[in-house]
Amino acid sequence: MSLDRLVEEIIREAMARGEFDDLPGKGKPLNLDDYFALPEDERVALKLLRDAGFVPEEVQLLKDINELKKALAAAAEDTEKARLKKALDEKTLAFNLVMDRRRARKNPRSG
Repeated sequence: MSLDRLVEEIIREAMARGEFDDLPGKGKPLNLDDYFALPEDERVALKLLRDAGFVPEEVQLLKDINELKKALAAAAEDTEKARLKKALDEKTLAFNLVMDRRRARKNPRSG
């Protein structure tokens, strides 16, 4: 049995057991516009990074910002709140700078 057929058989068996029934976005169309708007070399790099467990810098910054917001809301002491607020401001600034750089690369101004 060829490798392709073996893989197809494993997938069919998993489908029959319902292992794909609860996947996020099930039944919704995929929006691949942003993906195909990237140059091919960037798409390949993005896939390699994603497959290796890495996320884009802006995604990690958004996760960090969300965690800091939750910690700030739960903080009781003023010194802890001040420390968290400063860290939140720094992450927000870093996120805004990353997004500004991304927009500048996407829409370079003609001189």
